[in-house]
Amino acid sequence: MPAPWRACVRRLLCSGLVLGAAACGGEEAEPSPTQGFGSIGSLSEPDGKGSFRFGAASAATQIEDQNTQTDWYLFTQPTADGGLGKGKGFLGNASKGFEKAVSDVQLLSALALDSYRFSIEWARIEPQRDQIDEAALKHYSDFIDVLVAAGIRPVVTLHHFSNPVWVDDPRDPDCAAGPTDANLCGLGHPQGGAEVVAEMEEHATLIAQRFGDRVDEWGTVNEPINYLLAAYGIGSFPPGKSYLLSLQDKFIPVVRDYASAHAKMYHAIKAADTVDADADGQAASVGMSLSAGEWVPARANEISDHPDDVAGRDRLVYVFHFLWVDAMQSGRFDPDLDGTLDEDQPNWKGTLDWLGVQYYFRAGVTSVNGLVPVLQVTPCFSTFNFGACLPPKDPTFCVPAMGYEYWAPGLFSVLKSYSDRYPELPLVVSESGIATEVGERRAENVVRSLQQIQRAQRAGVDVRGYYHWSLYDNFEWAEGYEPRFGLYHVDYNTYERSPTLGADVLGEIVKERRIPQALGKRFGGEGPMTPEGTPGEFCGGG
Repeated sequence: MPAPWRACVRRLLCSGLVLGAAACGGEEAEPSPTQGFGSIGSLSEPDGKGSFRFGAASAATQIEDQNTQTDWYLFTQPTADGGLGKGKGFLGNASKGFEKAVSDVQLLSALALDSYRFSIEWARIEPQRDQIDEAALKHYSDFIDVLVAAGIRPVVTLHHFSNPVWVDDPRDPDCAAGPTDANLCGLGHPQGGAEVVAEMEEHATLIAQRFGDRVDEWGTVNEPINYLLAAYGIGSFPPGKSYLLSLQDKFIPVVRDYASAHAKMYHAIKAADTVDADADGQAASVGMSLSAGEWVPARANEISDHPDDVAGRDRLVYVFHFLWVDAMQSGRFDPDLDGTLDEDQPNWKGTLDWLGVQYYFRAGVTSVNGLVPVLQVTPCFSTFNFGACLPPKDPTFCVPAMGYEYWAPGLFSVLKSYSDRYPELPLVVSESGIATEVGERRAENVVRSLQQIQRAQRAGVDVRGYYHWSLYDNFEWAEGYEPRFGLYHVDYNTYERSPTLGADVLGEIVKERRIPQALGKRFGGEGPMTPEGTPGEFCGGG
């Protein structure tokens, strides 16, 4: 598959907020710059009064050192040291988040954040199949104790883009010998796929049993469409398999297995976590998180959008935003991606208590070239536009490190679309952030994202929290260490954490539970952002 497409896909990478008198139907009301956020409450609280969360997010592989059993370590390790040398940087020590786990809690407390969304590294818990590392479990248990003692609610993700090597060894992508305990051959394999699903279910049971007395909020999988596309579609993530051109034979079985794993983990957590840690009446609230962009037709004139691009945009949005949730709500699957749920999967039905929405970018979609099979569309990012893609609304919205555009109102659009389609499903902004080394831009991202959440709440959207990505700089998967998303800057020589302007601004908002007028005026709105680099060089249109 063409290299530009690989680069592009790597980049795809009221019960909530009480805002006073919310708009109830009719025209959307504009938020006041001093409008307040509700008091801390429970994500799963039935009436949701005051249950808005302010938090930060991370993923174990992206921050933890001493993580040699994960597939990402082997995948990115230099070939001279026995690895595969893939990606733009070696995972190595990441941000030393394992060594510094306890002291990092102070970073959350300093901003008065009430929640922390993080993942538990499966490869660390079970480095070889059916061999559990009790020391690793104790590490995470001690860390959760420190969080709880600090008044910070743990929100645990079980599968965030990484596996033990034995699940699907990237050194042996063809798995010619068939599944063994050292290599189950991964999701979608005719024999090994079911075993991987069963192992994920067992892992969920173990983690919920050990930590359910302190954890009530769980995420099963993170950004499943992005993960599967990168890991099994084009091979830019481990295990490095490229199945996208064999959609029905190879890729759809992977999707089906991963969806089954989500459902089995959901039921496993519900069965194993029987302790209501926060006394809200529910022992376990289980959801998952999806990546959602503001996808727009790329070709347009002054009168209308190009109809082929409108249709292509709609097909892409269906697959990226709705396919997974439709399946989990209905217990039916759409294996040929034609918009019809025609495969019964009854065990999937009702396996979402909440949905995490992760928003970073606005990008165009064109039917020109149609590089995504079946959908016959081409996402338009900076390195890859074929002369058919729209320029940014303003060049200062460009995010040079990632090659896409941050467009704040897109967060409102995405939240509203989910609310309209799934009105009974509570939403959480489980990730939102920006890759930048300019403090003002991160502050603008924080304020503008929260303004769009307020706007969504006033339009009747049940959004219950905001988790900034990320707490501190980390390993950004195939992009290596260049993109910096952290509220705290990491010096990779000393591993010292230092607050950015974005951290200062978020801390002030959280402590007051509103956006102070001065911050709204300085960093908010929809106007130009503080420039970084030469935007046209990275995010220019065709």
